Amino acid sequence: MPRPGLPKLIATDLDGTLVRSDDTVSAFTHEVLDRVRAAGIRIVGATGRGPRLSSLTRSDIRAADFLVLAHGGWVYDVADPRPLRASRLSGPVLSALLDDLEASVGPLTVMVEALEHPGAPLWGTRTPDWRYEVVVEERTRSSCLAGDVIKAYACSASHDVDDLLAAARLVVPAEVASITQAGLNVIEICPPDVDKGTGLAVVAEAVGVDPADVLVFGDMPNDLPMFAWAGWQRVAVANAHPTVLAAADEVAGANDDDGVAVYLDRLLSR
Repeated sequence: MPRPGLPKLIATDLDGTLVRSDDTVSAFTHEVLDRVRAAGIRIVGATGRGPRLSSLTRSDIRAADFLVLAHGGWVYDVADPRPLRASRLSGPVLSALLDDLEASVGPLTVMVEALEHPGAPLWGTRTPDWRYEVVVEERTRSSCLAGDVIKAYACSASHDVDDLLAAARLVVPAEVASITQAGLNVIEICPPDVDKGTGLAVVAEAVGVDPADVLVFGDMPNDLPMFAWAGWQRVAVANAHPTVLAAADEVAGANDDDGVAVYLDRLLSR
């Protein structure tokens, strides 16, 4: 058990928060996270990355006890290959949703993530300015949406991502799909009731931790649901989106300055 005055569980976003702009995690950050775990505090990596990137995610946060993937749709205990949560969105529902959204904002470029095995390709049309290495298997939209998917990515040539997100939330009811953005110039469309807050709730229930004992770190709008859910402290990194900075209790250093690790190092030293 952690000593009094410390959280019982720490959840951190990865890209833009724990992971630096060069896609690396420093040795200092790994060392601090090892000390956090040794202090009896459970660690959760909470990311938009889908289960196809679980190996990379485990490498970036080696001390994690749990992984919350796909914005909360897939949840793993790292000691068990069977997911605690595995959510999918109906392809036909997604097709109708996209039709309604395009009627409002115009044409969209769409990719879907349908497969969970390591290194699985995305399907559809590669979105412009995608910054990460990924294999995109070109498919028609009808082919992509013939079955259920983990999530979809959509971008517009005429709308900024924040404007597209706002427009999508006006068009798409929350009971149909959960929509967010994680800094990739695309909105991400997930099953309903899927976000990092509901994903963390699965972990908290599994280990018997109250949200009041959870500390979270983040940088983008997809982190806001876990900021709303956690109660111990909500910490944004200095490079965070304005909405996340506004929702934070504290602001740590930027991801490129190992802000999460510096904050946790100080916390352990109190």
